[in-house]
Amino acid sequence: MKHIYLDNAATTPMDRSVVETMNKMMLNVYGNASSTHYFGRQARAVLDDSRHIIAQSINARKDDEIVFTSGGTESDNTAIIETARARKNSGRHLITTTIEHEAVLKSMEYLETCGFEVTYLPVDEKGHITLADLRAALREDTILVSIMAGNNEVGSRMPLYEIGQIVAPTNAWFHTDAVQAYGLLDIDVQKDKIDLLSTSAHKLNGPKFLGFLYRREGLNFASFLKGGDQELKRRAGTENIPAIAGFAKAVKIADRKEKLARQQKYAGFKQQLIHGLQENKVAFEVNGNSADNLQHVINIWFKGCSHEALLTNLDLNGVAASAGSACTAGSIEPSHVLTAMYGKDSPRVSESIRFSFGYQNTTADIEDLITVLTKITNKMKGRESNGIC
Repeated sequence: MKHIYLDNAATTPMDRSVVETMNKMMLNVYGNASSTHYFGRQARAVLDDSRHIIAQSINARKDDEIVFTSGGTESDNTAIIETARARKNSGRHLITTTIEHEAVLKSMEYLETCGFEVTYLPVDEKGHITLADLRAALREDTILVSIMAGNNEVGSRMPLYEIGQIVAPTNAWFHTDAVQAYGLLDIDVQKDKIDLLSTSAHKLNGPKFLGFLYRREGLNFASFLKGGDQELKRRAGTENIPAIAGFAKAVKIADRKEKLARQQKYAGFKQQLIHGLQENKVAFEVNGNSADNLQHVINIWFKGCSHEALLTNLDLNGVAASAGSACTAGSIEPSHVLTAMYGKDSPRVSESIRFSFGYQNTTADIEDLITVLTKITNKMKGRESNGIC
């Protein structure tokens, strides 16, 4: 049976050249970057080179504004919790949105138990906030605004430039979770006036358990992890040099030209899928459909079909997809993103599937997906007689 991987928003396969880079480093560069001998200096050189490549990718002013972490969750937690702790004397109000990743929402919920106040901006049916709501929510005691660059479940993009212009003159710092967007969109932290930015390497064909936190120079808060003085005393723990070198390789591959090519490729897949389902008279609607969405993500409501039954049948037919964030895939709770967009009583919440494309996918994969979906949804129309649902 042919297997088709269409869950790239959850994680991506590592690029072959990334694997080769990491393998070379594991065999030849094994020193501790904090050591002063030859082997340590060798590791430090790789670390510095990688940090420079990544800093340039977001137009950071200085390389040391990049702090390597274990991934998006740690980066989000650090940016939000440590900002709150460091700035609590300046205010105890934070702003975010209702469709953020759990790493942001649970950090906010934790801070609420510590006496902080959080405003959760609502979104419309396309998954967008309004700038008027943001302006209205800002207060003199607002110390942080955390709004994602692109949503991991429906692909909706937030207007980072406009948000940055609104937040910059205020007392607040601007953090964005760019885990899903980094590597696909051009992000300029100077132009967008971003103070803090989180990423994860495994979303752009790099290694898992690695990411970075961009931290604008002059923002002072304690290391989230307590221990050694690595990362200029901003993140304790010995740096994973092979993985960091692999991350830098993945970033180099995803240059501006490649980003554009991938976006165009994924947009083609999206239109191919929509057209194919329409041709086969499948009853569906695209959730949060917008022309400026992240093109690699499409979230579809299959009317009258349980997402649990759909996912089971897709898996039995060799197709990997999801009903939302992989980080909450084991939960029976409905998607908080779709709930925020359409309401808890909407059938979309329990009848929607996310497909997310990667560089390894082909038009043949999408044709096969259309065939499988048509077969499954036709079969599920007779669920009362055959017990599928």
